[in-house]
Amino acid sequence: MSTISPRTTDFDVASAEQIAGTLRHLLADVLVLFVKTKGFHWHIGGRHFRDDHLLLDEHATQIFSMIDEIAERIRKVGGTAVRSIADVARDQRLKDHEAECCSATEMLRELVDDNRQLTTFLREAHELCDRHRDIATASLIENWIDETEGRIWF
Repeated sequence: MSTISPRTTDFDVASAEQIAGTLRHLLADVLVLFVKTKGFHWHIGGRHFRDDHLLLDEHATQIFSMIDEIAERIRKVGGTAVRSIADVARDQRLKDHEAECCSATEMLRELVDDNRQLTTFLREAHELCDRHRDIATASLIENWIDETEGRIWF
């Protein structure tokens, strides 16, 4: 039985399922990255506290803006966006951060690594969209890649 509902695109069911499934993983990863970035924003310390605190807040805001766009695109292709924390846990590929304490350097290094990994996931999703001629999703992904690379750079 297909999990794809009536959609606004002309993709066949198999293509829509692949695109929606890939986007669900991206949505879960972006939610994990948002929570981690915001958590580090709340807990960062050290000599560069103010600059790091503000930078992480900017990054969290940018990441948060991706969440709704991804969920809406999933729905447009006929899929179901995540509905619970359990959904996120099933679909995420980025690791949660559960350590009680770490330095600002360790926090920033972990976020750089996560953003690099997210870039890889985004490029893979773009390739899938190219194969299915999903120009709309590919265009969104190109912007997200640029933003993610910017977060790595800063």
